[in-house]
Amino acid sequence: MKHDSYTLSILVLSLAIVLTGCRPTLPTTYEEATQEPCVSPDNFGATLPPNIAPLNFRILQGEASEAVTHLHSQKGGEMIVGGWDVCFDEKDWHRLLSQTRGDSLYCDIYLKADGTWRHLPTQRFFIAEDDIDPYITYRLIRPSYVTYEELTLHQRSLESFDEHVIYENMRFSDSEQGQCINCHMPRNWNRDGQSQFHVRQKLGGTVLIHGTEASKVDLKTDSTLSAGVYPAWHPTLNLVAYSVNETGQVFHTLDPQKVEVIDYASDLILYDPEQNSVQSIERTASEFESFPAWSPDGRTLFYIAAHYTRRADDLDADLDSHYDQLHYNIYARDFDTETRRFGPRRLVFDAEALGKSASVPRVSPDGSHLLFTLADYGQFHIWHRSADLWVLPLGEKRPEKNGFTADSKTDDRSGKSHLPPTVNKITTAGNRNHAQTNAHILPETNSPAAESYHAWSSSGRWILFSSRRDDGNYTRLYISYFDRDGRAHRPFRLPQRTADDDDLLLRSYNAAEFMVQPVRVTHRQLSTIIKKEARKARYKGSALLYPEPDSTSAPLPASPAERRGEAVAY
Repeated sequence: MKHDSYTLSILVLSLAIVLTGCRPTLPTTYEEATQEPCVSPDNFGATLPPNIAPLNFRILQGEASEAVTHLHSQKGGEMIVGGWDVCFDEKDWHRLLSQTRGDSLYCDIYLKADGTWRHLPTQRFFIAEDDIDPYITYRLIRPSYVTYEELTLHQRSLESFDEHVIYENMRFSDSEQGQCINCHMPRNWNRDGQSQFHVRQKLGGTVLIHGTEASKVDLKTDSTLSAGVYPAWHPTLNLVAYSVNETGQVFHTLDPQKVEVIDYASDLILYDPEQNSVQSIERTASEFESFPAWSPDGRTLFYIAAHYTRRADDLDADLDSHYDQLHYNIYARDFDTETRRFGPRRLVFDAEALGKSASVPRVSPDGSHLLFTLADYGQFHIWHRSADLWVLPLGEKRPEKNGFTADSKTDDRSGKSHLPPTVNKITTAGNRNHAQTNAHILPETNSPAAESYHAWSSSGRWILFSSRRDDGNYTRLYISYFDRDGRAHRPFRLPQRTADDDDLLLRSYNAAEFMVQPVRVTHRQLSTIIKKEARKARYKGSALLYPEPDSTSAPLPASPAERRGEAVAY
């Protein structure tokens, strides 16, 4: 036993000597180079959270024979990595970022060619004071148009590279009956363990997750267009606003953007899980409404809407020919949390006046900013190269009481008042002039490719968004710091264990959201719930204080196979 212990000690000591001898060292003599580092992914210049996973990268200057990377701060910490694949030790990385919080982190790359070391210009990261939420959730999907079975819902730790599949699409699919899952949406960043996602086609329904339990409901009623599509959890009440959409896709023959996704009809509904009831919010045939989003106090619902004037009897052909004439504005309705009724709608951002179209409005957690995408037309901006991230500072005028105040007396759509003189009305937090002069692009976050599907962190200091900037085909996730002055900083790409991970991943990230804790329900539990029959919701009429005309009915496609809205690839 003593002999074995002695032998083991010698082996450990020998290994330590070998490892120490192989540790890379910085060159003592070198020349200064003017050539900037060429790396992938290039995150230099970004602002980083102090708890983010290592930003590993690959050096692409292949003419050199050796490479050494030196990561260091003015506070004394450092890391030295040799070779072309720069992968940082997780513990050392976190230790270095923690001590550099609120300060700059420097990166020096040394390359050896023809026997001479050259030092490339020093690069810098800034380490913010603000941590980032430790988890994100997203869907992985191939960028296809009819093959959608291989979908997976994931959750990922931002502090490491740990990834977990929440649910995968092939569990109950076969060649005859497919299944499509989408839109995993946590409530309040999953603080209370509540989240949801949709199951389409076979065994369809909306899955509601409550901690370690789950249930399935069918939100489609005889009085609504479809089951719920894009969800928005109310921040304080057990309510969910949804858009209900009849969606289809058409293909371009000359346009390099490949595909156009069109709403042939869409409305807004409000779902009460306790009553298992659905109410209409907007239900007008001439308006296409989508992407609801609550203010953080739960007293305003933002959404987008486009006015559509039918030009021909064939709805499909009409919209397919005039898809680029649909321009969505951002609207809002104030919500009385006591009566659970909505006031008339008001214009928040007039994108149409700019010849543009807005989509996916999201309000910052402190209610100070409205983040959205702006493109040339339509609302499915993930396929639009013109799509950029914009932000609108919101006025801080709030209702005097929990309900409606007397600032606005008309619905901007009809010009008519829907409330009697004795009823207080909604606050105007934005108008056309305010919106047009204060909304602005976030140049630091955008690229010539599409930016879309953005989300705020729970602190409001970080923005998570999808971008096709890397190759034009696959969406990758980027994170930008949003400071207290309302400025976005240069983003960084979602960290991966190796530089090849994104290049080899032939799938797109979709509809990502921040979470403060992971989803706790198991894959087996979800499979069991999904196999069960969905609980059918009942329709309870309008959720408006004074109902407006509701004339939307589900349009019939020219051929049922031509419109596969629930199978559209995102």
